[in-house]
Amino acid sequence: MAKAGREGPRDSVWLSGEGRRGGRRGGQPSGLDRDRITGVTVRLLDTEGLTGFSMRRLAAELNVTAMSVYWYVDTKDQLLELALDAVFGELRHPDPDAGLDWREELRALARENRALLVRHPWSSRLVGTYLNIGPHSLAFSRAVQNVVRRSGLPAHRLTGAISAVFQFVYGYGTIEGRFLARVADTGLSPEEYFQDSMTAVTEVPDTAGVIEDAQDIMAARGGDTVAEMLDRDFEFALDLLVAGIDAMVEQA
Repeated sequence: MAKAGREGPRDSVWLSGEGRRGGRRGGQPSGLDRDRITGVTVRLLDTEGLTGFSMRRLAAELNVTAMSVYWYVDTKDQLLELALDAVFGELRHPDPDAGLDWREELRALARENRALLVRHPWSSRLVGTYLNIGPHSLAFSRAVQNVVRRSGLPAHRLTGAISAVFQFVYGYGTIEGRFLARVADTGLSPEEYFQDSMTAVTEVPDTAGVIEDAQDIMAARGGDTVAEMLDRDFEFALDLLVAGIDAMVEQA
């Protein structure tokens, strides 16, 4: 049994039955439904982040009382689970009938996942908090599994390959999303923020040498904008991982 004040696995909205029912029946406040509440929750999380989100803030945005929201979810955690699965519904899956090579399909799924983490920076924290067993999350997991199965890896290697690719994507997308959120708070462009940061750290004796040693590496990776630099690094790292799966298939 979960301790008071803490959520356990069985408190998941998807295991409690609330997620499948789509809200309680009978006596609901008029003008509300599960989809509307979840949509507003996602919008608030996008604009204010997890620290700025509360049930009272949500209720004010919906122009209802906080108790009205609790007709549809038992806890704030259940609502956050619903919001997380809702954004997973934005992910586009490769068309299995398009005849794409598994490598290209895997790259496409990885790019989609990265873009999601950047678009909704709050989602990365929730991915590591909840079970992620909502319908959209499971659909994405199934798509990934189906693609990696086609690589030819033996079954006992599949989860390792999926972890290598998507834990990399998780880390990359999380850092990128938080970087861009910090930039937005300053009112600077990503390029201005990057240049200002580089200038500042080179003025500190303890860090100047490290930055100077890395400048040729940073210059060699190319890209005129921060977005181009991030894209180049992501694509090359992804290529390395796909090539690694290919190499392991040959050894199997």
